Amino acid sequence: MNAEHKDRPQKQPKKGVYLLPNTLTLCGMFCGFFAILSSINGNYVYAAWAIIAATIFDGLDGWIARLTNTSTRFGVELDSLSDLVAFGVAPAVMMYKWTLMPFGRLGWGASFLFVACGALRLARFNVQTGSPGSKAFKGIPIPAAATILCSVVIFYYGYDFHTGPPARHIFYPVFTIVLSLLMVSTLRFHGLKEIDFREKKPFSVLIVFVLILFVFLIHPSSAVFIFAMVYLVWGIIENAFLFIAKMKMKRLEHHQTGAGTDENN
Repeated sequence: MNAEHKDRPQKQPKKGVYLLPNTLTLCGMFCGFFAILSSINGNYVYAAWAIIAATIFDGLDGWIARLTNTSTRFGVELDSLSDLVAFGVAPAVMMYKWTLMPFGRLGWGASFLFVACGALRLARFNVQTGSPGSKAFKGIPIPAAATILCSVVIFYYGYDFHTGPPARHIFYPVFTIVLSLLMVSTLRFHGLKEIDFREKKPFSVLIVFVLILFVFLIHPSSAVFIFAMVYLVWGIIENAFLFIAKMKMKRLEHHQTGAGTDENN
């Protein structure tokens, strides 16, 4: 039996890639490429919406890969490259052409910092994928950071009296730099991956999704801006409360340790 087993040809793993999730990933990359071209041509609203469309494809490809059990190492690497184009380079070019160019070195430095921090964020995420722990993100996800920048552009042009790029204001490079640093921070931010759509949810959750859709249909530019800012501010406030609670816990432990030492003496 051993001889027959040795003579039997070994079954080789199938070569190839899964078409559906990787196609969605490439669609997201195309949206990023289109956003770069639109920014160069001065169509900043088209660029912003293209990046937001890329976030939809980015969510779909991962969700479908997990749902159909077609997640591969190739798909993970392709997804990271697509994310760097769509959520790193494209928003940086958009912001530079839109409002950072008049700042000179500060402007292109802030743009490059966003790309660099986005790349570092993606590399850290890939290394930590599969490690046990909380499902929350460490640092703001690069799609969320890109969406926040896009929401500012979309909100700015959401009203008819805004026809050209904004006036030179220090807010824009500072805001870009802050978002860049938040990507490589250790602050905790939440994401849709924490929600398991295969499990039953309360009826109220469905109502919330319907209300969100309603707000988007009424005024998309304001809705994108409001939800993006709520996500950013909520994350900062939550981490501030976590930091305060951690400091109180340390003080309590230190106080209990000190009291225990005094009793032993």
